[in-house]
Amino acid sequence: MEKIVGLLALLAFVGAPLAMNAYPQPAQAQTRGMENRDDRRDTRQTSRAVKHECKAGDEKNRSECRQDKRDVKQDGRHGQSTTTTTTTTKPK
Repeated sequence: MEKIVGLLALLAFVGAPLAMNAYPQPAQAQTRGMENRDDRRDTRQTSRAVKHECKAGDEKNRSECRQDKRDVKQDGRHGQSTTTTTTTTKPK
């Protein structure tokens, strides 16, 4: 009887950490590729917002709004900040 209790105690001592690690951990980027994908998604959302703001403003035509979107996406590809909006000026 004493051996069974000791064996159960040992099993509980060893099994508890294993059981806790069996549950999934919170989702986070595990590799650089996953981080890059998250960055691309963020850049895509930012560029969409820039384009929508541009189209709502009525100061620029469609092609200028597309260029603003392209500029934001290009800045994101090169690791630059995408929080500021870039503006293009019309040639005179």
